[in-house]
Amino acid sequence: MLHPGPTAVCSIPPAVFHVRATTVASPKSSPRIIELAAKISASVTELQELLSAQGVPSPSFDEDSPGRLPPSAFHLQDAVLDATAELHELLMEPVPLTFKFSATTNMISLDALGRFHIADIVPPGGQVSFGHIAEKTGLEEQIVRRLLRHAMSMRILKEPEPGMVAHTKISKYFTFPYVNAWLSFGAQEGWLAATRGFSLVNNTDKSIFEVLGTDHDRAMRLAQGIKAHDFFPGYAAAEVSQLYDWAKNFHKLKLIVQDMDKAIAGAEADVPNELPGRVEFKAHGLFDAPALQADVYLFRSVFQIWTDKYAVKILKAQIPVLQPGAKILIQDLVMLKPGDIPLWRDREFRSMDLNAGASFNGRNRAIFAIDPKGLLKLI
Repeated sequence: MLHPGPTAVCSIPPAVFHVRATTVASPKSSPRIIELAAKISASVTELQELLSAQGVPSPSFDEDSPGRLPPSAFHLQDAVLDATAELHELLMEPVPLTFKFSATTNMISLDALGRFHIADIVPPGGQVSFGHIAEKTGLEEQIVRRLLRHAMSMRILKEPEPGMVAHTKISKYFTFPYVNAWLSFGAQEGWLAATRGFSLVNNTDKSIFEVLGTDHDRAMRLAQGIKAHDFFPGYAAAEVSQLYDWAKNFHKLKLIVQDMDKAIAGAEADVPNELPGRVEFKAHGLFDAPALQADVYLFRSVFQIWTDKYAVKILKAQIPVLQPGAKILIQDLVMLKPGDIPLWRDREFRSMDLNAGASFNGRNRAIFAIDPKGLLKLI
């Protein structure tokens, strides 16, 4: 709940707006693999020129390499990632390519990394032996070696010299507690629920929220893991402040954060000292009417984890306190039609959609139409 609010009524993560340009091949066009190689070469050259002009290091797997390209390079990132993926997949045989996409074995080493906090054992900027990791985790050394060398095949950790383990830019993120929690939740909850659904795999008729509500450790893995979304472009909580020109119209917003009592416990400690009295936390049930009136009600990443029945129930709960001119802002992922965005992003979004279904029985809505009043109709 915010006082007061902007005029926009819906926001979509910026990542969805990088629309892919399509090229129609002429009858005399070169073989596809030659076209792709040329596109990759041209796009990579342009990308490096852009990075050099901005003083940004060229991407590498070095531990201290930047984890994200600048926004000005996103269109080139899209072009290169789609072209390299297509070239890679064209040159693979069908069954091995299907095996690559199935990726079930990947979760074995990822689960071990999260469960045993292996990234924390590897010193920043240094290296440690397989034997030392085995001693710290209580696993057999040959098991550690097998697990970590599999992870290394995915660029997670590296073996700079025989028998020694060091970080890459990927594995260093696993030292962040909330990234490790996200990794562990995916491995221990999401992986199991992927083909059967959370309730079935847990042999219960209760929802994920009811189950986790009785298990503090599992609930905290989910709660902490949500912060890992800050590393997905367009999903970071800090980016909400950039979606609207808040400062232009509203100089001193007052924020009331409503969530389950367990979710907001201790949250006051993270409020910056320069915002005294402007951020307040209140325990609140999602299907209950807000206790206070506000000018803006912001729902961020809420409806995608609920079915239509409950999404409507959440919205109806706001009616008793809505005053004239109040706005409801919804920031959820909106699915676009295949081909509207780069394929690598489309794959990511569709994976998120299936995960929302398997874990929460939710879904990401797609744009169906825009009515004469400019309002989105979702399916």
